[in-house]
Amino acid sequence: MMLTQRTLMCFLCAMMLWTTASAQSQAPSATDTLALSARAAVDYAIANQAAVKTARLDQLIQLAKNKEVSGLALPTLTADGNYQYSPILQKSAFDLHNFSDSIPMGTYQYVAFQLKHNVTGEFKLTQVLFDPSVLVALQARKSLEELVSRNVTRAEIDVKVNVYKAYYNVLNARKALNILNENITMFSKNLHDVTVTYQNGLAEKLDVDRLTVQLTNLQTEAIKLQNVTEIGLAALKFQMGMPLQQPLLLTDTLSVENVTAELVTDTFSYASRIEYQLAQTQKEVNEYDLKRYKLKALPSLSLFGTGGTLRGSNKFDYFQNNMWYGYVTLGLSMNVTLFSGLQRKRQVEQAELNVRKSDVSLENTKLAIDLEREQSATSFRNNVLTLQAQEKNMQLAQNVYNTTQVKYREGVGSSLEVTTAENDLLTSQNNYFTALYNAVVAKIDYLRANGKL
Repeated sequence: MMLTQRTLMCFLCAMMLWTTASAQSQAPSATDTLALSARAAVDYAIANQAAVKTARLDQLIQLAKNKEVSGLALPTLTADGNYQYSPILQKSAFDLHNFSDSIPMGTYQYVAFQLKHNVTGEFKLTQVLFDPSVLVALQARKSLEELVSRNVTRAEIDVKVNVYKAYYNVLNARKALNILNENITMFSKNLHDVTVTYQNGLAEKLDVDRLTVQLTNLQTEAIKLQNVTEIGLAALKFQMGMPLQQPLLLTDTLSVENVTAELVTDTFSYASRIEYQLAQTQKEVNEYDLKRYKLKALPSLSLFGTGGTLRGSNKFDYFQNNMWYGYVTLGLSMNVTLFSGLQRKRQVEQAELNVRKSDVSLENTKLAIDLEREQSATSFRNNVLTLQAQEKNMQLAQNVYNTTQVKYREGVGSSLEVTTAENDLLTSQNNYFTALYNAVVAKIDYLRANGKL
């Protein structure tokens, strides 16, 4: 069987779509060859790919923020210590006539109401009893955790799609390379036979030259296709988050049977699509935001307690056994916003509009999913039919070529018939491998559209 340069260019274009980090530099990994199936390659990517790692770090960040929110409902204890030295004390004037009529008016006494050295130590405990913002924040924790968790799932699905396509792209290229090598072997034999026939005077020099040119072209394409296959393997490693120096063996095979297997037959649910789940969760988050602004009009209530000790002196003698004076204060604090310049009303209006946007986004997501499912199903069916037809067509073209060769050797066929059969076989091979890769891609898109990845 044979391949043309059109096949090579087809694979090259497909593989370059996945080669997005040709200059990636990583430290060498283990030298032992790692054998992976397509599913194992996906598992490896989920554990090592940068996009998934980033999404998981975002999830941990959100969990840490949720713990921070939980802390708002716990008591707050603060300690404060203060030392103050006043070398010149502020004094206040008193009219002594106000204390006794016997003292003439205008007689003043200047008195300082503090000492030069003052030390205070204080503990303050505050406990929120009711705060609408804290209450809503606590209620919204689960939705926020679901949002980042589903972002992780979306990143994993994207990685699965990229790895599956890159994996089967390499298998497709290697299968084409095997066929190309078979063509080279067959053409080498044909060239040898025609050369012997020509030496015996039973063939034309033109036939020898034609086969020589064809064989040289096939050998050149084989070298190029081998290089392209290596590029595709490097792209696969990048999609997996694997060091490029790590030897990798792909254990799966690619055929019409495994491409058309595992069709979706059960009932579809929008909830199986991560995009719909994200839209639902985002709506819940926006609803909590609306609730927060609505409850903002309610008062907040807190319990507080303060305890401390203090001492004042006109000289620094705090290391002596002098008297310290303690104090304790308990109370409730209530805060009510009576007027805020209509800001809360505008915030409520904006939050309501965001909820309405979420409803629109949710409906649009359903429509987009319906369209994607319909398109992917149609594309998959068409590509499977094309693949099956091209496989039969390639087998038929191979049989025609073999028959033409036999007729030519027996002297009942012309070189024109052989050339025509060769071209038909080259075209059918090119169409087959193009159809095979398109069917693989269509199947992956079909599974994703139905929430099976």
